[in-house]
Amino acid sequence: MALPEVNTILYTTSLGKHTRPVFRQAVQQAIANDARIIMLHVIEPVGELGRALIQNYLPEEIVKKMHDEGINEIKKQMESRIAEFCQDELSSLPETPELKVEFRIEEGNHADAILLVAEQTKADLIVMGNENRIGHHSHTPHQVNRQATVPVLVVPTGKKYQ
Repeated sequence: MALPEVNTILYTTSLGKHTRPVFRQAVQQAIANDARIIMLHVIEPVGELGRALIQNYLPEEIVKKMHDEGINEIKKQMESRIAEFCQDELSSLPETPELKVEFRIEEGNHADAILLVAEQTKADLIVMGNENRIGHHSHTPHQVNRQATVPVLVVPTGKKYQ
C-alpha cells in the first residue's frame, strides 16, 4: 500500500493573533510534500435582522461596495501575513523554499464552508487551529474532523505553542 500523497493543503484561518503556529504547521507540511496551500478565511453571513436593517438605511449599491471593499481588505491582510511570515521565518533558512499559496474567502457556516472548499479544491489535508484556553473551545475543528474525508491536523492556539 502506497503512502498517501499530499498535494493540496487547506489551511483555515481566523486571522487572529494566535494563528502563526497553525500556519507554521501548514508550511512545514507543504515544504515536506511540495504541496500548495489554500489559505481560507470564512466570514459569517449577516443575519436576517442585520440584513433588513442595512437594506432599510443604505442603498443596495453602497452595501455591495462596502462588502466588496471588506473582502479586498481581508485579502490584503492575508497577503500581508504571508509576506511577513516568509520574511520572519523562511528568509533565515539556508535555501528559501517557494511557497505556493492561494487565497479563498468564503461566507457561511465555518465548518460547512471548510468542508465544501476541501472538496472543491481536492485538498489532501486540512490544517486548522483550535483555541485551547478554558471556556474558549471552538466547535468548528470538532465538526470538521468528524465530517472530513481527508486527514485534519488541529493545532492548539491561545497559549505559547511552538
